[in-house]
Amino acid sequence: MATRVTRAGLQVDQILAEFLETRALPGTGLDPSQFWAGFSDLVHDLGPRNRALLVKRDQIQTQIDDWHRARRGQAHDPDAYADFLRAIGYLLPEGPDFQIDTENVDPEIASVPGPQLVVPITNARYVLNAANARWGSLYDALYGTDAMGKAAPGGYDRGHGARVVARARVFLDEAFPIAGASHADVRRYHVANGALLIDDLPLTQPQKFAGYRGNPKAPDSVLLVNNGLHVELVFDRAHMIGSRDQACLADIVLESAMSAIMDCEDSVACVDAEDKVVAYGNWLGVMQGDLTADFDKGGRRMTRALNPDRAFVAPDGTPLTLKGRALLWVRNVGHLMTNPAILDRDGAEVFEGLMDAMITVLIACHDLNKTEGLRNSHRGSVYIVKPKMHGPDEVAFADEVFARVEDVLSLPRHTVKLGVMDEERRTSVNLKECIRAAKSRIAFINTGFLDRTGDEIHTSMEAGPFSRKDFIKRKSWIGAYENQNVDIGLECGLSDRAQIGKGMWAAPDLMAAMLEQKIDHPKAGANCAWVPSPTAAILHALHYHKIDVFAVQRKLAAGGRRAFVETVLEIPLASYRRWTEAQVLREVENNAQGILGYVVRWIDQGVGCSKVPDMADVGLMEDRATCRISSQHIANWLHHGIVTEAQVEASLRKMAALVDRQNAGDPLYRPMAPDFDGIAFAAARDLVFKGRVQPAGYTEPILHARRLQVKAGNH
Repeated sequence: MATRVTRAGLQVDQILAEFLETRALPGTGLDPSQFWAGFSDLVHDLGPRNRALLVKRDQIQTQIDDWHRARRGQAHDPDAYADFLRAIGYLLPEGPDFQIDTENVDPEIASVPGPQLVVPITNARYVLNAANARWGSLYDALYGTDAMGKAAPGGYDRGHGARVVARARVFLDEAFPIAGASHADVRRYHVANGALLIDDLPLTQPQKFAGYRGNPKAPDSVLLVNNGLHVELVFDRAHMIGSRDQACLADIVLESAMSAIMDCEDSVACVDAEDKVVAYGNWLGVMQGDLTADFDKGGRRMTRALNPDRAFVAPDGTPLTLKGRALLWVRNVGHLMTNPAILDRDGAEVFEGLMDAMITVLIACHDLNKTEGLRNSHRGSVYIVKPKMHGPDEVAFADEVFARVEDVLSLPRHTVKLGVMDEERRTSVNLKECIRAAKSRIAFINTGFLDRTGDEIHTSMEAGPFSRKDFIKRKSWIGAYENQNVDIGLECGLSDRAQIGKGMWAAPDLMAAMLEQKIDHPKAGANCAWVPSPTAAILHALHYHKIDVFAVQRKLAAGGRRAFVETVLEIPLASYRRWTEAQVLREVENNAQGILGYVVRWIDQGVGCSKVPDMADVGLMEDRATCRISSQHIANWLHHGIVTEAQVEASLRKMAALVDRQNAGDPLYRPMAPDFDGIAFAAARDLVFKGRVQPAGYTEPILHARRLQVKAGNH
């Protein structure tokens, strides 16, 4: 049992209270008693409102379930369905046009398109890697991945290295062409009279020269800029690569991850005060600027810290400083979950979203109070992503929560900028009104196929059996969803003021495929898109050099909407169901393997985001969103008799043995087979067999309950 202390009517786990009072509050200028009093008022005033919103979710879902059940066996009538959704307040009327008026948004969010990382905040090393991913070596990214094929094993592969250098020169020719020459033939880069000369030739667009380091006649580096993103050419004749290069070019360093999301939600396993303090402690470290992580690399003990800013000389000879770190968002949890870290005056767990709001903004005050040093926001803003909201009422509630937090912490109104994740259908079909509900603090919207599909399945669970997962992605609703998100964002004035984002590339080892496919995101008008690693951010940055996202956005805005709610409301049910038993079982086994591979590490080790090998041993990033869609998909097929309970149970056991083999090299791993009596396997079964009755199909209630069992020693 947790040891608790009383603070302004709140019963706070002593671990959390000590963290707040000895680490988070000192240095903010805030009085602890004022903080706790305001926190208590927030919990007790807004907790009932939060609960009422969740009741409304359940009531609406019950009405939708009843509507579909009453029409089972009939052809789906989309017009009658839309009328019904309007009648129950699910589909709301769209109001007049408007423009968001969010102010004090940093350029990394407002005006510089680029890759965005999402990392579990509980892993300090990952947090630092993401923050430092603002800059990265193009040579390393091309050489060390499959982007250009694999290097030969062993030492340095000179042939592969030469191909990497040649490919990088092609990039320079495309982004920074020289008048009458190629970067592949250059022997000298130098600066004269404020201009960059390359073998005495100018850039075709001289304004793309942004600065340099060192002696202008033989600079240590040259800074270029294209589509708002910087590129640094590093010269070093003593370097292994530079010594072989006729221009002594040792590396090409790209400005890559312009922003990163420090995730307190889907990629972590935070179920109590102990876990939350780890999360909040790492957020405190990056806001104060002193976070470090020790780790072993190649037999050496190393310490990682936040990168400093980067100093250059501008073309006019004045000092130029560029940030060395990505602009950091923090993703709070949604409105659903409570957490035992704090109990209210009645002894009930408080809503974790309220706790995250108060504490993550409190911690960000350390950054807001800075006037120098390692700063996150230079515009005096705090950036919070709020996930899994259902419709405008819930966005308006989030807006009110942050207004209350600002009052308690004596911050100017709209200091907190809000990111709204368009991942629940009730938000998708009311997106314009969701944006309106927070039009003075909105700074980010994005699409997320996995959570959006999980919600699609759960919302329409009674409508019939869904298509196989690969076919769900081919249905018309997904294209309409993706297009409408961009179109409405542009209608509401997000261009050059906020981010319009796209979802994750889930295969971190398949960079050649990512280079081929993920260019579609900037082409679609997204000024940020998620990547799974710093290396992927470097490679994805190449796409933003090829595509002028703001030009794309202007063209899209002039053309009007490409998709409408009617298409978004199409339900991706299976239209052709003459599946063989082998096809059905393969689909179920694929889902089961993904669930088990993720859940076993979540429950037993508290790992909230994993690179899980699929059935073909291809590593895929798995988090609660992927788990949600897989569990809801099996639950749907069970409910409609596509597969039996016995077949699902057999598939789970078969895949548990496979997952055991895939994790055989992990000394911390606890096998599920052959007894299948562990808590992790039970959690996976619960997600499937109880999936239909989970709120919105979410995985959190089951995962949290089972993880708490493990932490209590009930293995």
